[in-house]
Amino acid sequence: MAVTWTISTLERNTDDGVVVAHWRASDSETVGEVEHSGSSYGTCGFTPDADADGYTAYADITEAQVIEWVKADVDADAVEASIAAQIADSKAPAITAGVPW
Repeated sequence: MAVTWTISTLERNTDDGVVVAHWRASDSETVGEVEHSGSSYGTCGFTPDADADGYTAYADITEAQVIEWVKADVDADAVEASIAAQIADSKAPAITAGVPW
């Protein structure tokens, strides 16, 4: 299993700087015919500085670059551990529903 990180959208100011990234991390595992999945969604805020070293203009930003920014801003290991726990719980839930008849 490998968690996939994606950026669903970016918000930017009119000065061409990204101020918010909307991200999702997800993974799944198929056991037999059943797919077990987990995901996390969030946003990260940024304060762009066009005069800073390493500044990238909006038109030149890549998804991979924004994913790096997001992972640096959030606890990526904790996000991925949470997704793994969701999948494990789906495979062996502590609570189930149904009737015995």
